Amino acid sequence: MNAVEIRNLSKSFGKKQAVNGLDMTVPMGAIYGFIGENGSGKSTTEKMICGLIPCSGGSIKLYGKDHTDPSVRARVGVLIESPGCFPSLTVFDNMMLQAENLGIKNAEKEVIKILKTVRMEGAAGNKYKNCSLGMKQRVGIAMALLGNPTLLVLDEPLNGLDADGMRIMREVFTDIVKDGKRSIVVSSHLLGELQKVATHYEIIRHGKMIREMTASELDGDCRTYIALKADDMGKAKYILGGKLSRVSEDEAGYIRVYDPVTPEETAAYLYKNGVTVTEIMTDKIGLEEYYIDLMKGGK
Repeated sequence: MNAVEIRNLSKSFGKKQAVNGLDMTVPMGAIYGFIGENGSGKSTTEKMICGLIPCSGGSIKLYGKDHTDPSVRARVGVLIESPGCFPSLTVFDNMMLQAENLGIKNAEKEVIKILKTVRMEGAAGNKYKNCSLGMKQRVGIAMALLGNPTLLVLDEPLNGLDADGMRIMREVFTDIVKDGKRSIVVSSHLLGELQKVATHYEIIRHGKMIREMTASELDGDCRTYIALKADDMGKAKYILGGKLSRVSEDEAGYIRVYDPVTPEETAAYLYKNGVTVTEIMTDKIGLEEYYIDLMKGGK
């Protein structure tokens, strides 16, 4: 059984079509990266999954039932935009207040356990207004975890985090789904960070699905290339361009060769033609570059 199954989903706001015939399949235990440019329909889709706004058409099923069914509504935890916390209350008191609102038994024990999950147990006594952005994001996820949901829907939880905050958030995501009983749908513009943790992806544009794939399928689709620098970059590019069909220069100043040749063959050919290679390596395009290529209509 899948955690989420969306078929032909649509949503209009007046004459504006925000989501148009969208499909989505989120397996149990997945970290599902939901990717698209601003205005592509990501947040609107997430709000429909959570029941915050109604659908105009299509269907959303959670664990095989309609998403409006009370039995599955209780299994969804949400962080869209920002957590609703009182600035002058401590992290712990905010959590306890929400636990009381949800009618959670043994609330204190549950709150302590969740704060440990999101690496916030040491900051439980901090006032919310004094927390860093990364800490506030983790408090939001902690709020979403109250009530033991099996599906988390998170809208841009990585925005504004420093390197350490990113690392902690990746650890939190991995811990949440490690038993295979929980799934996460997470939207983010930070595709390099998302690629480090996601198991599945969906790319959307103008409210339509462009591609849905697993992490292993993405890895298979991402092109391997040779990147090099030479003592005469202009001449090197000219020589390689005359022999090979897929040669370009990237933003970092490396010449890229996508043809099926080895680094040794490439360096030897340049040397034979009077160019010395000073640096050469093989690499693979990442999710961000794959996404950009896809948006441009590339393969």
